[in-house]
Amino acid sequence: MAVPFESVEAVLDALNGQEYIAERDLALAVYLATSLRKPLLVEGEPGCGKTEIAKALAAALGTELIRLQCYEGLDANAALYEWDYPKQLLTIRIQEREKNPQALEREVFSERFLLERPLLHALRADGPSPPVLLIDELDRADEEFEGFLLEILSDFQITVPELGTIRARTIPIVIITSNRTRELSDALKRRCLYLYIGYPKPEKELEILKRKVPGLSGPLGEQICSFMARVRAGEEWAKRPGVSESLDWARGLVALHEPNLTPSLVRATAGFVFKEVEDLRALEGGTLESLLGNPEAGGPR
Repeated sequence: MAVPFESVEAVLDALNGQEYIAERDLALAVYLATSLRKPLLVEGEPGCGKTEIAKALAAALGTELIRLQCYEGLDANAALYEWDYPKQLLTIRIQEREKNPQALEREVFSERFLLERPLLHALRADGPSPPVLLIDELDRADEEFEGFLLEILSDFQITVPELGTIRARTIPIVIITSNRTRELSDALKRRCLYLYIGYPKPEKELEILKRKVPGLSGPLGEQICSFMARVRAGEEWAKRPGVSESLDWARGLVALHEPNLTPSLVRATAGFVFKEVEDLRALEGGTLESLLGNPEAGGPR
């Protein structure tokens, strides 16, 4: 099978064509992961574009994006496959008088009663291009589920007891994201290439805002990015905002037709930026003035 990209520059061009502004180290990681058929584990701060990598890749390649959103308590059935029990039961009741038990059992555990979940769907995909499988926020899932993934990520196959071993028709492009709410296992990391994404520099964030927020003026965009950079430099915040918060805030300010950040405007729209009540309460006096770049104000308390 041909590799999806001919070079790192081709990855940069493809992501840029989807309005995803990528650094060269990100493009290099994507190029190697797709060329070597290895999963790419992307860790970093929340809201900094990890999930968007998979979306942009799928769009650039014109292939299917298959997303498995992880959460506490996620198990193999919800991620892999389930049997359509109501349909099985109805079939049994209709046909139990007409067929012997062995034949009926073979029928109700056949393909037409199988409900594909994201992992099985990714293995059985047979389009012209391999699908992009996004395993999103794996750190939210339990360690037991993480262990379950190891065989799939190593061999790209699973065993359904009633149907046998199912091997990938085409090896999917796998992107795994983590916000580092817990440490992932060494066994999983060994099966992946690794990339860390931090907060962007203000000039890069400004470029992102200009591309993603129609109608945003240059001066207001610069003020937003400078404000966000000062917030992220502080260690006292309960939750520091990511690029997704910057985008939402910029869209809100454009909708309000506001040309500049002022203390009253920041207080009124602070819910776009801060998601914890203690952070909202911290916007008092010198703290807010310093975040707005007032050189006479004191630093954040």
